[in-house]
Amino acid sequence: MNQQIHHLFVYGSLLSGLQHPAYAYVSRHFTLVSPATTPGNIYDMGEYPGAVPGHPPALIHGELYKVNHADEFSFAIKQLDDYEGFLVEPGEVPLFRREPVDVNHNNAITTAWIYWYNRAVAGCTLIPNGDALTYWKQKG
Repeated sequence: MNQQIHHLFVYGSLLSGLQHPAYAYVSRHFTLVSPATTPGNIYDMGEYPGAVPGHPPALIHGELYKVNHADEFSFAIKQLDDYEGFLVEPGEVPLFRREPVDVNHNNAITTAWIYWYNRAVAGCTLIPNGDALTYWKQKG
Protein backbone atom coordinates (compact mmCIF):
# COMPACT_ATOMS: atom_id res chain seq x y z
CA MET A 1 0.00 0.00 0.00
CA ASN A 2 1.11 3.53 -0.70
CA GLN A 3 2.39 4.89 2.58
CA GLN A 4 2.87 8.33 1.02
CA ILE A 5 -0.83 9.07 1.65
CA HIS A 6 -1.03 10.90 4.97
CA HIS A 7 -4.70 11.93 4.83
CA LEU A 8 -7.74 10.16 6.23
CA PHE A 9 -11.38 10.58 5.18
CA VAL A 10 -13.94 9.70 7.87
CA TYR A 11 -17.73 9.50 7.57
CA GLY A 12 -19.02 7.69 10.67
CA SER A 13 -18.01 7.11 14.28
CA LEU A 14 -14.75 9.01 13.75
CA LEU A 15 -16.50 12.29 12.82
CA SER A 16 -15.75 15.19 15.15
CA GLY A 17 -19.44 15.99 15.63
CA LEU A 18 -20.37 12.57 17.03
CA GLN A 19 -17.85 12.72 19.89
CA HIS A 20 -17.47 8.92 19.83
CA PRO A 21 -14.69 7.74 22.18
CA ALA A 22 -12.60 6.74 19.12
CA TYR A 23 -12.61 10.38 17.98
CA ALA A 24 -10.29 11.24 20.88
CA TYR A 25 -7.70 8.98 19.24
CA VAL A 26 -8.19 10.58 15.82
CA SER A 27 -7.87 14.08 17.26
CA ARG A 28 -4.62 13.11 19.02
CA HIS A 29 -2.86 11.95 15.83
CA PHE A 30 -4.69 13.82 13.05
CA THR A 31 -5.74 17.42 12.38
CA LEU A 32 -9.05 18.28 10.73
CA VAL A 33 -8.46 19.85 7.30
CA SER A 34 -12.07 20.49 6.27
CA PRO A 35 -15.44 18.94 5.50
CA ALA A 36 -15.17 16.77 2.38
CA THR A 37 -17.10 14.45 0.07
CA THR A 38 -16.38 11.37 -2.02
CA PRO A 39 -18.64 9.30 -4.30
CA GLY A 40 -20.44 6.45 -2.55
CA ASN A 41 -23.32 5.40 -0.32
CA ILE A 42 -23.56 4.98 3.46
CA TYR A 43 -25.74 2.38 5.15
CA ASP A 44 -26.98 2.00 8.72
CA MET A 45 -25.34 -1.19 9.99
CA GLY A 46 -26.97 -0.92 13.43
CA GLU A 47 -24.22 0.29 15.76
CA TYR A 48 -22.27 2.17 13.08
CA PRO A 49 -22.47 3.30 9.45
CA GLY A 50 -20.79 1.45 6.61
CA ALA A 51 -19.89 3.08 3.29
CA VAL A 52 -19.50 1.42 -0.08
CA PRO A 53 -18.01 2.91 -3.25
CA GLY A 54 -20.46 4.53 -5.64
CA HIS A 55 -20.80 7.00 -8.45
CA PRO A 56 -22.04 10.60 -8.50
CA PRO A 57 -24.52 11.95 -7.75
CA ALA A 58 -24.30 9.65 -4.68
CA LEU A 59 -21.91 11.38 -2.25
CA ILE A 60 -20.60 10.55 1.19
CA HIS A 61 -20.26 13.61 3.42
CA GLY A 62 -17.42 13.41 5.91
CA GLU A 63 -14.24 15.04 7.12
CA LEU A 64 -10.71 15.10 5.76
CA TYR A 65 -7.83 14.78 8.23
CA LYS A 66 -4.04 15.00 7.87
CA VAL A 67 -1.68 13.12 10.16
CA ASN A 68 0.13 15.46 12.57
CA HIS A 69 3.55 13.85 12.07
CA ALA A 70 4.27 11.91 8.88
CA ASP A 71 6.75 9.65 10.68
CA GLU A 72 3.95 8.53 13.04
CA PHE A 73 1.49 7.69 10.27
CA SER A 74 2.15 3.93 10.24
CA PHE A 75 1.57 3.72 14.00
CA ALA A 76 -1.52 5.94 13.92
CA ILE A 77 -3.20 4.15 11.01
CA LYS A 78 -2.48 0.71 12.48
CA GLN A 79 -4.50 1.63 15.58
CA LEU A 80 -7.40 2.73 13.35
CA ASP A 81 -7.04 -0.45 11.26
CA ASP A 82 -7.58 -2.41 14.47
CA TYR A 83 -10.57 -0.27 15.53
CA GLU A 84 -12.20 -0.64 12.10
CA GLY A 85 -11.89 -4.44 12.06
CA PHE A 86 -9.39 -4.30 9.19
CA LEU A 87 -6.76 -6.36 11.01
CA VAL A 88 -8.04 -9.95 11.28
CA GLU A 89 -6.75 -13.45 11.84
CA PRO A 90 -5.84 -15.51 8.74
CA GLY A 91 -8.99 -16.85 7.11
CA GLU A 92 -11.27 -14.16 8.60
CA VAL A 93 -12.95 -11.55 6.40
CA PRO A 94 -12.20 -7.96 7.52
CA LEU A 95 -15.25 -5.90 8.52
CA PHE A 96 -13.81 -2.90 6.66
CA ARG A 97 -11.10 -2.50 4.04
CA ARG A 98 -8.80 0.52 3.86
CA GLU A 99 -8.26 1.95 0.38
CA PRO A 100 -7.13 5.26 -1.14
CA VAL A 101 -9.90 7.49 -2.46
CA ASP A 102 -10.05 10.97 -3.99
CA VAL A 103 -12.02 13.40 -1.83
CA ASN A 104 -13.33 16.85 -2.72
CA HIS A 105 -12.77 19.67 -0.24
CA ASN A 106 -12.41 23.43 -0.55
CA ASN A 107 -12.53 23.20 -4.38
CA ALA A 108 -9.56 20.79 -4.35
CA ILE A 109 -9.04 17.04 -4.63
CA THR A 110 -6.88 15.14 -2.14
CA THR A 111 -6.17 11.42 -2.00
CA ALA A 112 -6.94 9.99 1.43
CA TRP A 113 -7.47 6.64 3.09
CA ILE A 114 -11.06 5.52 3.63
CA TYR A 115 -12.51 2.50 5.39
CA TRP A 116 -15.05 0.88 3.05
CA TYR A 117 -17.56 -1.55 4.53
CA ASN A 118 -16.47 -5.02 3.41
CA ARG A 119 -19.70 -7.02 3.79
CA ALA A 120 -23.04 -7.18 1.98
CA VAL A 121 -25.37 -4.19 2.41
CA ALA A 122 -28.51 -5.85 1.01
CA GLY A 123 -31.44 -5.15 3.32
CA CYS A 124 -29.62 -2.38 5.19
CA THR A 125 -31.06 1.14 5.42
CA LEU A 126 -29.46 3.67 3.06
CA ILE A 127 -28.52 6.84 4.97
CA PRO A 128 -30.18 9.79 3.19
CA ASN A 129 -27.91 12.31 1.47
CA GLY A 130 -24.78 10.38 2.52
CA ASP A 131 -24.72 12.34 5.80
CA ALA A 132 -24.18 9.97 8.74
CA LEU A 133 -23.75 12.80 11.26
CA THR A 134 -27.23 14.27 10.66
CA TYR A 135 -28.76 10.79 10.41
CA TRP A 136 -27.27 9.58 13.71
CA LYS A 137 -28.29 12.75 15.56
CA GLN A 138 -31.88 12.39 14.31
CA LYS A 139 -31.90 8.68 15.08
CA GLY A 140 -30.86 9.43 18.66
